[in-house]
Amino acid sequence: MLKAIIKFLKAINKNSHPGEIAHAICCGMLLGFMPKNNALWYILFIAFLFMRIQKSAFVIFTFLFSLAAPYLDPAFDLIGYTVLKMDFLQPVFVFLIKIPLVGYTKFYNSIVMGSLLSGLVLYIPVYFIARLLVQLWRSKLVPLMRKTRFVKIASKLSLVSKIKGGING
Repeated sequence: MLKAIIKFLKAINKNSHPGEIAHAICCGMLLGFMPKNNALWYILFIAFLFMRIQKSAFVIFTFLFSLAAPYLDPAFDLIGYTVLKMDFLQPVFVFLIKIPLVGYTKFYNSIVMGSLLSGLVLYIPVYFIARLLVQLWRSKLVPLMRKTRFVKIASKLSLVSKIKGGING
């Protein structure tokens, strides 16, 4: 996890395009919200690994959003239940459940459905917010941090020297 954090700090400071980091945060949000006990989570996880996103940010934010998910489960349950009980979608759900192996995605679970839909709805706003924060971090906060006494002293430590290339570059 420490390597992922170091790679993320380097990426947020210079290596990666802000869009790659923002997409990684959004993909992490999508997976972090979903329960991990279904095939849909693993299918999305593998698909996201093949995407051009910042992988360290993806891992970190999947973990962080997973910590928040239990507190959001009541909302996910309500959203998922509402969608699963919509009459006009019933034929679609019946068709999907008859397809072999689709049942392993547990799309019929209200929390899985609610968390997936919530993640999809929040994807675009979170993307723009994350991209803006990365740009603000690079343009405003990094120059201020370089001037602080703490950063000057900490940059002499061996662990911090690994990160230093990303901050000073």
